[in-house]
Amino acid sequence: MQIGAQLYTVYDHTRTLEDFSATLKKVADIGYKSVQVSGTCAYEPEWLRDELAKNDLKCVITHINPARIVEETEKVVAEHAIFGCRHIGIGGLPVDMRGSVEGYELFKKTYLPAALKMRDLGAKLMYHNHWFEFDKLDGKDVIERILEDFPEDSIDFTLDLGWAAFAGKDVVELIKMLDGRLSRIHLKDYADMPEDGSIDTVAYLRPIYEGKLPYDDYINALSKVGCEYMLVEQDYNYGECPFDCLRRSYENVTKRFPNVK
Repeated sequence: MQIGAQLYTVYDHTRTLEDFSATLKKVADIGYKSVQVSGTCAYEPEWLRDELAKNDLKCVITHINPARIVEETEKVVAEHAIFGCRHIGIGGLPVDMRGSVEGYELFKKTYLPAALKMRDLGAKLMYHNHWFEFDKLDGKDVIERILEDFPEDSIDFTLDLGWAAFAGKDVVELIKMLDGRLSRIHLKDYADMPEDGSIDTVAYLRPIYEGKLPYDDYINALSKVGCEYMLVEQDYNYGECPFDCLRRSYENVTKRFPNVK
């Protein structure tokens, strides 16, 4: 396995191509060898290919506008091939498809054909969860429904371990359940909310191993299910430097698991 950086962590530093280029260098200087491109400014695929090569980085997954996956499937896959990425993700259920069986059925109707087309083109649709995917909809949650409705070779899961834990799931058991479908996942940690009420986000996100989640157990479980890339994602930094947060996560994980560099 390898540890990577989800660039959404530093989205404020990828708003222009100049900043994006500088950010890739900073991430590489920390020690990361792989990234997820998400939440950045627009870029040409050739530009990204060259910037990645300049910094000895690989883009192993993206999140892009979900509508493009449906409406421009062939073009999206071809663009990703230019910078060597075949795993193309969506960040969760579109807002109008959440919270009901009818909404999920619309998701299936919309994205299953695209997932099958991506598969036939040599790419893979990746589904990233938040916490609400684990709410039961007529007895089954969204992850269970996707497992039933999408062929195994058409979709995998960018399992966000932090949001799964936040939803009350037994993360180790969830990892076992998704064995073989977790080549790229998100590392996210959180701590108890400060008692002074200074944090107003849904969870108090921290660098990996600086929260309360049992990451030794999680990473040991991931090592047994074919996980290739663990991408650090810290959505909120609360005034701290996001690059410092990425550095601390990298150092905290690699000190305990030197083989994941």
